[in-house]
Amino acid sequence: MSGLYIHIPFCKQACSYCDFYFITRQQHKQDFVDELVEEIQAKKDTRFTDEPVRTIYFGGGTPSLLSPGQVEDVLDAIHQVFDVQTEEITLEMNPDDVSKDYLRGLKLAGITRASMGVQSFNADLLDFMHRAHTADEALKCLEILEASKFEVFTVDLIYGNPGQSLNTLEHDLDTLLQFNPPHVSAYSLTVEPDTRLGKQVKLGRIAPPENDTVADHFDLVTEKLSAHGINQYEVSNFARSGSEAVHNSNYWNHENYLGLGPGAHSFWWNEDRKSANRWSNKADIKAYLKKAHETPYELERLNLPNLAEERLMLRLRTKKGVSRKVLKSLYKFEFSSAQINYLQKMEQEGKVMVDENIRLTPKGLKIADAILLDLVTAK
Repeated sequence: MSGLYIHIPFCKQACSYCDFYFITRQQHKQDFVDELVEEIQAKKDTRFTDEPVRTIYFGGGTPSLLSPGQVEDVLDAIHQVFDVQTEEITLEMNPDDVSKDYLRGLKLAGITRASMGVQSFNADLLDFMHRAHTADEALKCLEILEASKFEVFTVDLIYGNPGQSLNTLEHDLDTLLQFNPPHVSAYSLTVEPDTRLGKQVKLGRIAPPENDTVADHFDLVTEKLSAHGINQYEVSNFARSGSEAVHNSNYWNHENYLGLGPGAHSFWWNEDRKSANRWSNKADIKAYLKKAHETPYELERLNLPNLAEERLMLRLRTKKGVSRKVLKSLYKFEFSSAQINYLQKMEQEGKVMVDENIRLTPKGLKIADAILLDLVTAK
């Protein structure tokens, strides 16, 4: 079992680009924690407790809006119900929530890995993203984090913002590298239709940067981080050796995981390993507090062809790529002649390496999504 994902839906304000489920009202925070503990307890002696839990991930929303005591209550409930053999327990946090005492409390509660949502150190970009923290708070939180007992932490950055220059991005990277991060997640800004940003783009008020500009940003990120020993191991993830994210890596390996909290998704193989189910809790705090989580929401049954395509797309975003042997043995999948022809063409262009493993080159990783779409639709 790759582990547990726990969705904490509370946020101080709405970031312009975010399409995850969140609420800005916080009066139900303790009620939510109480219900989350009940949801965990309801899994006792079910098929979900047959496998040991290797990772726990608090995502959101903004998990750092919970107190260390509330986090500890959730972890205590997990330990009472599941066979916990964790390699990693991560909690996402925002810079404006961080203090020495808060980090100390999280460490005592059992959190082993901090995920810091900095996004940028530029005041104008933070304002554009509608982030709750300031550039000064981002700097201060990293100083505290570097001096804390968290030996493993990760920092998020966003590039490809409208109006963001290479110089601005380079300043962000140089600033971050002063703190010697073991892991960095660097995401290209994605315009989601139902977000504040998506609506502004649709109305023509904001124009996303050209693809060439985003590609230049991607090159700068990979070159700058790799020069400091922080190497790319997935399209958006970079780490020093040994600091790769275990939880996310298990998603890419198609291992079982259970989502808890409103809007959380789960994935579970059926016993025959010929199909799997994916489902979610309803993304509604009021429904969640009324125990709507007792009934799976948006249940989807995935057959082997569905799963093979998913495994292919997930693993090709990683540096290690996808094993043809694994695709054949676990998913009964083999590439069609059209797909083989496409892969050979990409290999000739220096974008793909084809042997027992299929993997994208650095040139290919720059346009991974386009290659993946063309590969799975090749006819």
